[in-house]
Parts: sequence; structure tokens; C-alpha cells
Amino acid sequence: MTDAHDSAAPPPPEPRRFLEGKRGLVIGIANEDSIAYGCARALQSHGAELAVSYLNAKAEPHVRAIAERLGCTLVLPLDITVPGQSEALFGAIAAAWGRLDFVIHAVAFAPARDLHGRVVDCSADGFQLAMRVSCYSLIEVARLAEPLMTGGAIVTMTFYGADKVVPQYGVMGPVKAALQGVVRSLAFELAPRGIRVHAVSAGPVRTRAASGIPDFEGLLADARARTPLGRLVVPDDVGALTAFLVSDGAAALTGDTVFVDGGRHVVA
Repeated sequence: MTDAHDSAAPPPPEPRRFLEGKRGLVIGIANEDSIAYGCARALQSHGAELAVSYLNAKAEPHVRAIAERLGCTLVLPLDITVPGQSEALFGAIAAAWGRLDFVIHAVAFAPARDLHGRVVDCSADGFQLAMRVSCYSLIEVARLAEPLMTGGAIVTMTFYGADKVVPQYGVMGPVKAALQGVVRSLAFELAPRGIRVHAVSAGPVRTRAASGIPDFEGLLADARARTPLGRLVVPDDVGALTAFLVSDGAAALTGDTVFVDGGRHVVA
């Protein structure tokens, strides 16, 4: 006679914690729907210890609540446009940890008037601000992170609109194209220190920030219709890929734009 307990299905295995012992910074968490939060959740689930940033006093309570759930030990202010804040953030990490194993850069912004209009009508000030926040900030982050890193990885976020014209994406298309160029240069320049650099190109994700893109619902519908896997990407998909890219399993990869879009980028 078989005991009922013996015949029960075994419990599912615990997730493999392949980031155990690693410490990293996640920049760009705004709320539970953000891609940065999907990344942070995946990184933490695989054993990484995280520091996270918040944009300003208005965002701080929301980010601190998320950080508490993730067990983050460092929650620090970072507005890329405020002189000295980037240096202060990395100084605090250096004092607390003395090192970094990875950085996730998930920051982008363009003024609404420039994002919603034609690229040819974009203002000089709007273009410069979009480039400052969305592109140059990666250079700044890499420069400040470099002294704290012996190996490891830096990962930023891009979109299909960097490679092909997506009418709703406006000025962010050229800005993200520049970001991908920066990724390649940083990957080359930081390789002697063993630091790998990647861009993750996610399909359109239903986030609060993305809702500012004109006709975003139409963009989602088009992506769903043209995606071979027939579904939209969610932040957890981006997080799973990001966790792999910062892991030792990706030690021979650098300088890539890696797509997580259900195959949308292979369809004309």
C-alpha cells in the first residue's frame, strides 16, 4: 500500500540564486509597473543585494516602500540633472560597500512638447535635455561606477525605435540610437577592466512613463499583431534577461543590444 504522502508531487525547486554575493545599483525605479522594478525584483530573487535610487521627494515614499520589499540596504536620491547628486550617490555606495558588481540604468526623459511632435520640429533645449537624461547619463554613471568595479556589468534600456522609425516615438528614436552607440563605445573602453556593457531592447511595456507616448495603445496593438510569440512583454521578462546579463553566465558577452520583444524585431 502506497502512503498518500509518498505519492504527492515534490515541491517545485527553489529558483537558482546565481547572483548570490553580488551587489548592484538599480537606477530608475518609479513604481511597481516600471521596467526598473521588474529588473530589481529579478536581481533580488537570484540573491543580489541592491541599492536603488529615487528621483525626488515626491517619488521617495513610493521607492522606499518598494526598496523595503526588496530588502535594499541603500536608498539614495538621484536626479541626473542636479549637479553633484551622481557623485554623492556613488560616494555613498563606495563608503557602504566599497565595490559594485553591476549597474542597471533605466532612465529616460523628453519634454512632452518635443516627444509628441515631429523630430524636425524638436526644440534645441528639448533635444539637449532628452540626450542629457537618456543618453549622457549612462556615460556619467559608467565613469563613476568604473573605480568601484572589477569586472561586472552595466546594462541600460533601449527600444526598437532606435533602429527603425516608430512614428509615435518621436525624438526618443534618435536619442536611443545614440544610447546604443554609447553602449558599444563603453563596452570597448571598459573591457580591459572586465566590465561588460549592454543595452536591453524591450518591446513596448505598459508602464506609467510609456503612457506619455502619443497613441501608445495603438503602439501596443501593433506590437501584439506583429510579434511572433503573440504577446506583449512585461517587466518580469526584461528582469529575467537583465539578471542573466549581469551574471557570470554572460561573462563572454559585451557591447550587444539584446532584444526581449517576443521576436518583434525580426518582422518587417
